[in-house]
Parts: sequence; C-alpha cells; structure tokens
Amino acid sequence: MTVPGGVREAAPAVLIGPGVRTDVGLKRKANEDSYLSGFPVFVVADGMGGHDAGDRASQAVVEQLSSLVGQEGVGPDELAEVLDRAQAAVGLIADETERGAGSTLTGVIVTMQGSIAHWLVFNVGDSRVYRLRDGELVQLTVDHSVMQQLLDDGTLDPSEIEAYPGKNVITRAMGADDSDADYWLHPIVQNERLMLCSDGLSGEVSDEVIRTTLLTTPGAQPAADVLVSLALQNGGKDNVTVIVLDVLAGGLDPLVDDMTVLNTRQKPDAPELNENTVEIPARKGHHGAL
Repeated sequence: MTVPGGVREAAPAVLIGPGVRTDVGLKRKANEDSYLSGFPVFVVADGMGGHDAGDRASQAVVEQLSSLVGQEGVGPDELAEVLDRAQAAVGLIADETERGAGSTLTGVIVTMQGSIAHWLVFNVGDSRVYRLRDGELVQLTVDHSVMQQLLDDGTLDPSEIEAYPGKNVITRAMGADDSDADYWLHPIVQNERLMLCSDGLSGEVSDEVIRTTLLTTPGAQPAADVLVSLALQNGGKDNVTVIVLDVLAGGLDPLVDDMTVLNTRQKPDAPELNENTVEIPARKGHHGAL
C-alpha cells in the first residue's frame, strides 16, 4: 500500500522534499513492504507472514498512521496512541493465519518543540532511519534484532556481520507482544537529508555506498531511485523500499550548536542530554483494541 505526498510546508516555515521508491525485488513474488509519504509523517513498514499476510500487516500499520497525515502538532503521545491501534490491527491479522503476521515499522514525523522544528523518529524492528549531514551518515534508529543484541554485548564482532546466519531475526515487531516502539527527537537542520528504508536496502547495500549515493545524488527522488537500483543490482533478494527526505528550507542553521538549542528546552530536573538526541521513554503495556 502506498500513500503518496509531495513537497509540503510545516508550520511555520520548514519545507521537506520527499522521494520514494519501492520494488518487489528479484526473488519475491509479492511486495510485502508498505510506505506512507504524506506530510508530516513518513513511514516504511516491512511485513512478515508470507504473501497471504505480510502485505496485509504492513498495510494495516500504514493505514493507522495515515490518520496523522495533514495533522499539526503531532507529538509522542498522539503517535503512541496510533501505534497502539496499529499493534492491535496487526494482531487481528495474525490471529487469522496459521503462520502469524507482523511488520517492522520505522518513520519520522515533523513536529514542533517550542519554536524549533524536530524530527520525531520512531522504530520497531530492523527497518532504519539514516541521517546525512555534513557528509556524515548516521543511523538514527537502533535495530531490534538478535544480531544487534550480540553486537551490543560484544558477543559478535562487527567484522563477523556478513557471515552471521541470523542477521534477519528481529526481536520486536508490530503485532507481537512486548514490542513497544523506541522514540527520539532530533532538531531539523537546514540541508540535511534523511533516508528511511526496509532491510531490502540495508541488507544489500553497505552504509558507505549509501552515504556516497546520498551525498552525490541531487534530488530526493533520484536518490531514492538510485538506492533501490543498487539493491537490485546487488541481488534484490528481498522487497526494498526507500524514502529520501531533503530539508529544503526552514531548518536550523548547521552552525548553531545543538546543545545550546537543547538546553533551551531542558527542564531543570531533566536528565543530562547526550549530543543532539532526546530519547522519549517507550510506553509499556498499552495495546488498545480497535
């Protein structure tokens, strides 16, 4: 399922240029990825459960999030309520099938914190959000996967990633128990570029090639097209979906010190902040019914 959206203006002056491409890949019979590109929300969802359920699961996630399209002032609480409904919707689909069903989810929402526009980044599973700024590519999300857990505890060395057989096993999914989303806030900076993708891209194309492509390809749509083409050239073993977002106007001056900006928002009793990211505690135990 796709929900298209063009260049839109955020209150009062942030202008985002999106580019989107999705492809079934070279090995799969159906595209179980879904995406949403409708200001102020941009989402990639990678369905699981086979052709009879995976596409329905990712579509259910996107359908719930589409209620936020065109809305102003969307914050963590509003997003969490929608994700509760999405969890319940996927759960109903899973109950109808023998294999079960689920979906990853990664996305960003343009939101205001005081007078400063921010990306509200959220994630469940191993789809990813990357940021390119000043030539540096940073993964803003953290994979919910067995491989990531092994990397974090030092059991797996980064040099062993390519050969690790369980790198596609995830530990959280929409529709599964104990699978709350992680949330972060990042100030929107002028001329930076975000990229959202399913693992059909990150599993086929290295971070360095992603960085070089985003750095050298002008225009969000051409960049999305090139990245998907690279995934297909490298084997295209999975469905692949890419959203590229360019900050065209209204972002913070890149020379502004991020910590200075964050300190203006920090309450006296707030915990110490790290770099330019504020993590919002995930809600626990809220799985609302439709």
